[in-house]
Order: sequence, then C-alpha cells, then structure tokens
Amino acid sequence: MQAIILAAGMGRRLGEHTKNNTKCMLPINGVRLIDRTLTQLSQIHINRVVIVVGYQAQNLINYIGHRYDNQLKIEYVENPIYDKTNNIYSLALVKEQLVQDDTILLESDLIYEDSIFDMIVKNPAKNIALVAKWETWMDGTVVKIDEDYNITEFIGKKAFQYENSDSYYKTINIYKFSKDFSKQKYVPFLNAYCKALGNNEYYEQVLRIITFLNSTDVKALPIGDRKWYEIDDIQDKDIAETIFADDDDLLQKFNKRYGGYWRFPKLLDFCYLVNPFFPSQRMKDEMRANFEILLTEYPSGMHVNSLLAGKYFGVSPQNIVVGNGAAELIKSIMGKLNEKIGIICPTFEEYPNRRDTKDIVFFIPENEAYTYTADDLMNFFRNKNIQTLLLINPDNPSGNFIEKKDVFRLVEWTEKRNIRLIVDESFVDFSDNYATNSLIDDTILQKYKHLCVMKSISKSYGVPGLRLGVLASTDKEFVDFVKKDVSIWNINSFAEFYMQIFNKYSEDYYQACRKFITERKMFEKKLNTIPWLTVFPSQANYFFCKVGTPHTSTELTRRLLLEHNILIKDCNNKKNLSGKNYIRIAIRNREDNEKLIGALKTI
Repeated sequence: MQAIILAAGMGRRLGEHTKNNTKCMLPINGVRLIDRTLTQLSQIHINRVVIVVGYQAQNLINYIGHRYDNQLKIEYVENPIYDKTNNIYSLALVKEQLVQDDTILLESDLIYEDSIFDMIVKNPAKNIALVAKWETWMDGTVVKIDEDYNITEFIGKKAFQYENSDSYYKTINIYKFSKDFSKQKYVPFLNAYCKALGNNEYYEQVLRIITFLNSTDVKALPIGDRKWYEIDDIQDKDIAETIFADDDDLLQKFNKRYGGYWRFPKLLDFCYLVNPFFPSQRMKDEMRANFEILLTEYPSGMHVNSLLAGKYFGVSPQNIVVGNGAAELIKSIMGKLNEKIGIICPTFEEYPNRRDTKDIVFFIPENEAYTYTADDLMNFFRNKNIQTLLLINPDNPSGNFIEKKDVFRLVEWTEKRNIRLIVDESFVDFSDNYATNSLIDDTILQKYKHLCVMKSISKSYGVPGLRLGVLASTDKEFVDFVKKDVSIWNINSFAEFYMQIFNKYSEDYYQACRKFITERKMFEKKLNTIPWLTVFPSQANYFFCKVGTPHTSTELTRRLLLEHNILIKDCNNKKNLSGKNYIRIAIRNREDNEKLIGALKTI
C-alpha cells in the first residue's frame, strides 16, 4: 500500500504562518503537520509516499531531506501551476502512481490521532472515505450515507440544508482506494472531468459522479469520537492545538479560552455556570424567528435598554444600567470606586482583579466550607477602614447564602457607617425562596440609596452568549457615571430583543427555577455517594467540594478532562485556596449530571 499526500496549496488564510512555507510545514504544539503525518504513515508499513508539492516546494523537500529514509520511500511530484489550479490537478499529476498500488489519499492540512490510519487500513472494504458526523465548524464536502455505509449523496454548498444537518457526514479528506478502483473507475472519470470542466476543481467532484452512478463503489467509514481537525486559518490552528495538546497542557489551553466551548461539541462543561432549564423552547423559537432582522439592524442605546431592563425587573429605568454582561459593569464600577473596599475571599476574581491589592481588605472565613454570616461580616469590618463592602450572595465559589432578613441587617449596618454596599445577586434565583430573595426592587432601592445591586442575566437566565447584566441603584450620580462609562451600543440586538420579550415567558422561568432546585437536591445526593468528595451545601447552581485522599483537585480535574472530556473548575487558582484541593462543579440537567457521577465513580 502507498500514500499520496496533496501538499501544493498556498494556505493564504494562514497569513504569516505560510508566508515562506506550505501549510503542511505548520507546527501544531511544536510538531509540524508533515512530520506528524509521515511518522504516522511509517507505523502502518506503507511502501512509498508520493507528495505533490507546489508552493514553496523546495523548502518542503529540503526540510524533509533524508530523515525518513529508513522508514519510508518518499517521492515528489511538482505542480508548477499550483496558484492557478485546485487539488483535482494535483491528483491528476500522480494518476499513474495512483493506479500502481492500493492507496491512502490524504490532504496535508489535516491533524488526526494515530488510530485513524489503523481503522482505515484494517477495514476490509476496498474503497473507503473516512467521515465524521457533521458539526458546525466543518466546511467542505458533506455526504449522506445509508445503513450499509454506502455514500448515497454528495451535498454541495448550495444544496446544504441546516434543518437536515443531523443526517450529514463530513468527509475528513482521507480515502483508501484499491488499485483496481483507481485504474478502472477513478482515473478514467478524473480524466474525463478535467477535460470537460478544467483543472480549477476538486477531486471529490469525481467521487460525486461515481457515487451518483453506483453508490456501492465507496463505503463511508465513520470515525466516531476519534480526534481530527482541518487547519485552514489561524483560528483552526488554535483549536487544533487545544484538541491535540499534550496531557499536561490540555487543561491550561482550555482554561485560557474563558469559554467558546461550542467549538468543542464533545466537551461537557461543568466549569461555567448557567441555568440548564431556561430559556424555554418557545422563547428560543421566537428568538430564532426574528434572527434575520436582529442580525441586520442596529440595537438601541442605553435609554431604550434601561426602559427594557426596568420592565424586565419592575424598577424605574433611571435606577438601572444594562451591561454587556456583568463583567462590563464590574470593570466600570471598580474603576470608579477610588476607595478601600471590603471583599470576602475566596470570591469571583473579576472584582479584586480590577483593584490594587492595597485597596482591598479581605475577609477570609476560618472554616473548611468557607461559610459566613452577616454577623461575621459586621464583626470583622467593624473596625476596618472601608468605604465599600462587596457581598456576592450566594457566593462564588462557596455557594454560601445569607438569608434576605440578614442581608437587610447588613444593609442597615453599612448605611449607619456610611459604607456603600454592593450586593451581587447573580445566583440568587437559584436559592430556595428565589421568588422573594432579590433586592432589585424600587421600594428597597429608594429606601437605601447606598445600596447597589448587581445581577448577571447570563447565569440565572441561561443566556451567557447574549452577554447581559444589570446594575440597580438610586444613587443617581453612581448610575449616571456607569451609563456614560459604557459604550453607546454596549449590547447587541439579540440581547435587547431578549429583554423585550422576557415577560411573556416569566412563568416558564419560574418553572425552570423550581425544576432546578429539585435537580440540585438530586445531584447533591448523588455527589455525596463519592467517598473521597466532601460536598458543601449550596444555594447556587454549583457545588463547592473538597477533594480527599487519594486524589487532589488538580489530578481530578485533569483526569476528568483527559479520560471523560468533562471540564470542572479547579479552585487552586483562587485566592487563599491554592493547594487546598477544592473544586467547583456546576449543576446541569439530569442526563449530564449522571454522566459526571458515572465518571467520578470510575475514578
């Protein structure tokens, strides 16, 4: 068996990375694609490798040199008009070689795990197209297959229907052709196609015609969960470097992304915190029905969005600010507060990260669960020189919750001492008495001008992709500053429309909250069956846990990702938690929670 690698293209979309080299010279985590491919081919006893070169051909030839002479017989065929042709011409240049032996045909901009070659070589079918279940990041040739794995249809870009995408498979541009198939079918059709339509086409079009005439000639072989990626641009490079990171680097690469995990559809995210039961399907359908106009129209400015947020929460619009997520508002208020601030630790790091440490007075609970009461805070800060106190309630990551009556005691205590109180209630709707626990209420805000209430809509309402948060207060100077501090169009039309229609779905939201509380109780019971895990009570949508022997939080986080594709939060990077083996686990729906419990039991 031989291999043919098509490596003539210029890779313009990779910019500087291919300025002086072809795409297969691109390093992924320090290993060039061509080295990875040749090493993998050498492990499956390939007789020879034919590489079709073009752009920067001599650089590639010189780089490969004689390093693989003891493992592979490598030949080169040059495409002199690589900049005027597509890959059908590159393949036509090696049609004589193609008919000389059974062939693995592949493109040079791919990265894949070793088992990919094993499965295609060992499969008894003579002619195979490796395929993967279609996912949104994929581009290129798409096919449909039947129950016998025959390719029944090649789907062109114009014929692609998103509503039918569940039945689509993407060819991963690795094929196995028998010598007879190449000689009797593929090459004759290749010749005819090039003669009729020219050389600026793709070799898959030839397979499309052959399949149309006889769907049993080439079998599709789904690769299942095996890893692969096609690298066309710098973002593809970044994703590929995450997927194929070394075991020791994988977790770090995921963490530095701060989200965007929809690019990794097989990843189960128990790190980031959202409501698993809202929005309802009806609300999503209405958002979807208005997609086109929302995409093509400008959003409103702060005046209109304050009206919408006021309607959303039932407060006066002059008392509320809408942010591009709570993070934008945190940046704004922490920049304005040029004063000492009291912060409970550990906490959501975005708050202290926005201030110099010398301006923060930290309160650290002295117990294993990091719980505290309103009295603990009042006793600690009684003799501290602070002008602002921050309370996240329920707290992150501990899940600690102070009942509303005790929060009011803290409100009155801070008022007497002329201390501004910021209450971040991003998770309050997950608490048992969610319907009455919020402080975003005009009567409360009017009574306590020193009170500012922050809320992340992303978390409670399950729409982190919309980036919505609010700040409510009757401190006019403070609110007006934040409104002017953010940009004129700080939220997009989708987020604005979401606020506009929310009230129609408020009962769906309350039902989701009730469902969530039931799920939290069930999940807590299951987590408590893991003998080496201490699970602390929570009123939020996550559990703060301590990992016991024989495990550590870092080892557990790493193993869940490597062995189960599950991401949790290792709290080692939280202030005062380093080396103490705490983790935070988000609460998802029943099916996902069961998967995590199953994974923990295997560990």
